[in-house]
Parts: sequence; structure tokens; C-alpha cells
Amino acid sequence: MSNQEKPMAPASAQPAQAQYFTGTAWVKMLANAGNATDCTVGDVLFEPGCRNNWHSHPHGQLLVVTSGTGYYQEKGQPARLLRPGDTVVIAPDVVHWHGATATDWFAHLAINPSASQGAPVWLEPVTDAEYQAVH
Repeated sequence: MSNQEKPMAPASAQPAQAQYFTGTAWVKMLANAGNATDCTVGDVLFEPGCRNNWHSHPHGQLLVVTSGTGYYQEKGQPARLLRPGDTVVIAPDVVHWHGATATDWFAHLAINPSASQGAPVWLEPVTDAEYQAVH
């Protein structure tokens, strides 16, 4: 998927909560809180240049890249370029961000275990300087 091709947001996707993103993203919840697995799953689509704020998850998170190219970065560590098929296993309470490259759309499944036992902790936005430094 190149920046020439605008993908369709998943059917019934909603705009992501703007206060936690720089740019525009859409989320379709595939599994909501309260299910038998106590795991939430969101299908997230980021426009080029979009990224979420620094944040952490009390019980960790799994990201499964489904299309496009993006980045994942833990606080104090180099960013990792992500492509379709890549998986990121994020340990509990690790501060990180993820989002699209500046020139490509990016989509992933966000899997959050033990969802009933704590919500993500949202922090400050990734600055333009921090974002540009990973390119």
C-alpha cells in the first residue's frame, strides 16, 4: 500500500480519539471489553504521518501489522520499522508509541490482554522532532 492508494477504513470504523493522536486514525473494535477472553482487539488504520501519543498498557499489548509501513518505538530506544506480517510484543507498563511513516498508510491489529484490569495510560504527544528523528 503506497501513499498513492488511500485504503478504506474498516466498515463501521470510528475516528480514533483525537486527544491521543497526531493526525487521523480510524478504529474498528473486533472484540470489546467484557468478552470471555478479557482481551480487546482493535483494527487501527493510520493516515501517513499519523501516530499515537506516548502511552503504556498495564498488561502489555500485541501489535500485528496488516498493511502499509509504520514505526514502533519504546521510550529511550531506537524506532523499529514495521511491515505487513510483523508482530510487536510489548511488555506491561512499557512506554511506547506506534504509527504510520510520513509517506505511507499503516494498519495493525492492537490486542490488549486483561482489558478489565486497567486501561492504557496516555501521556504526551510524540513531538514532531521525535517523529522526524526516526525517518
